[in-house]
Amino acid sequence: MKIYWLYSVPSWLSCTLTVAAFVAFGLAGLYLTRGWVRRLDSKEHHAYNHIVGFYMAGTTVLYAVCAGLLAIGAWATYSDVQGKVDHEATALGALYRDIGAYPEPARSILEQDLRTYTRQVIDVGWPMQRRGIVPNNASSVLNDFQQHFMSYEPQDERQKILAAEAYKAFNDLTESRRARLNSVTGEMPGPLWTLVIAGAGICIAVTWFLHPESFTMHFWMTILFAGLLALLIFLIAVLDNPYRGKTSVSPEPLERVYEQIMVPPNDAQPEGHSEH
Repeated sequence: MKIYWLYSVPSWLSCTLTVAAFVAFGLAGLYLTRGWVRRLDSKEHHAYNHIVGFYMAGTTVLYAVCAGLLAIGAWATYSDVQGKVDHEATALGALYRDIGAYPEPARSILEQDLRTYTRQVIDVGWPMQRRGIVPNNASSVLNDFQQHFMSYEPQDERQKILAAEAYKAFNDLTESRRARLNSVTGEMPGPLWTLVIAGAGICIAVTWFLHPESFTMHFWMTILFAGLLALLIFLIAVLDNPYRGKTSVSPEPLERVYEQIMVPPNDAQPEGHSEH
């Protein structure tokens, strides 16, 4: 069940639309079934309310367990994706620091390759990920870095040790990048979304069989119950696609690495100069 349109609008609007859709469904069913329920249950005695109450309790508890587990799983996925980005940023920073000890001209060439790679990921790749597209724009830059890196020949034991550490960091970076790209299209399977949506509809439908004396009370109970289910489903949807929408995993760890480690000295603000 694809609901990608929710991610193309601001979060407050998509949340409002989700709540409005469920509340409209709940109220429409309430008005359509009101007369039929009144004929089934005596208006004076309301004999079936306690039966509906027990049935509703069992249904909502079962649904709450299922939806709660899915929400926890979605949050775990979101946190795992954030961890992948953090790991890639850590590996990128370590590799940049390692090659900072290389002699010229290899150092400048390799540093420029990594700066270009970082900007490609942040400026080009990340917007593609937010649309559910697996970016491949930075592969050529990383291939150039690998070619330049492998062409460097260490001259002494110190350089050999340094090259070995840099090679380890480079492997860590490529593995982290691959893990991030593999997580771009990860999402909850369609059958689970069917369970979430259909289960919420069934829970709301059960409330229609209640026959309280006050219709106003029934009206507001339906609104609150449908709104609560809508918020839970919205939460699962937001966390289910960590790269999509406004509430998504950002490239902030990579941006920090670029700004704190990679910014060329001539781009840095001179000492003693402050902005006014």
